[in-house]
Amino acid sequence: MISKLPKWVGIGAWALAFVAGMVNVVGFLSFEHQAVTHLTGTTSMLGAAIAEGRGRDVMGLGLVIASFLAGAMLSGFIIQDSALRLGRRYGVVLVLESLLLCTAAFLLRTHHTSGMYLAAGACGLQNAMATTYSGAVIRTTHLSGMFTDLGISLGHLLRGLPVEPRRLRISWIIISAFLTGGIAGAAAFHWWSYNTLFIPAALTGLAGMAYGIYRHTRR
Repeated sequence: MISKLPKWVGIGAWALAFVAGMVNVVGFLSFEHQAVTHLTGTTSMLGAAIAEGRGRDVMGLGLVIASFLAGAMLSGFIIQDSALRLGRRYGVVLVLESLLLCTAAFLLRTHHTSGMYLAAGACGLQNAMATTYSGAVIRTTHLSGMFTDLGISLGHLLRGLPVEPRRLRISWIIISAFLTGGIAGAAAFHWWSYNTLFIPAALTGLAGMAYGIYRHTRR
C-alpha cells in the first residue's frame, strides 16, 4: 500500500521533480522552444508535422521522442526492475543523467540541436528510474498522472470516501517540486542561459555519487 512509502521516497521524488522542472523550462526557453521531459505534446506536434509535410520538424520531433525512449530503455537495462526499492543501480543512472545534461549544456550553448536530444534522453533515464512502489505510480518528469491522482483523491473527499493521505502528499510533492524547478530554471536561464543545465546536472551527479557511496558502505 502507498501508506508504506518510506520518507526517502518523498524526498527523492521532490528532488527529481525539481530537476525535471528546471530541465524542461530550459527546453521551452531555448532556441527550439521544445519540451523534453514528457512526450504527449511532442507526439501531437509530430502528428501535425507529418500531416503538414514538414520534414525537418518530423525529424526533430521524432528524435526527441526516440531519445526519451532510448533513455528509458537504458534505465531499464541498468536497473532491471520495475519496482522502486533501495539496492538497485540508481547511482549509475543518476551519474549518467548528470553527464548527459552537462553535454547537452555544452551543445546548446552553440545552438546545436543534438543538445535537446541528450536532455530528452536524460529525462527518459530519470523517469524510468522511479516507477512503482507499494502500488503508487511515481512519475517525476510530467504531471498529468499527479494531477489525476490529486483530482481523484479530492473527488473522494467530496463524496466522504476514505483517502490515503500519502497519495495526496506524493501528488503535492511532485507538482510543487516541478513548479519550483520551473521557476528556478526560468530565473537562472535569464542570467546563465544554457549553463542553467549544470545545476540539475550537479544535483543528479552528486546524488548519484552519494548513493553509490551509501550502497558501498551498506554491503
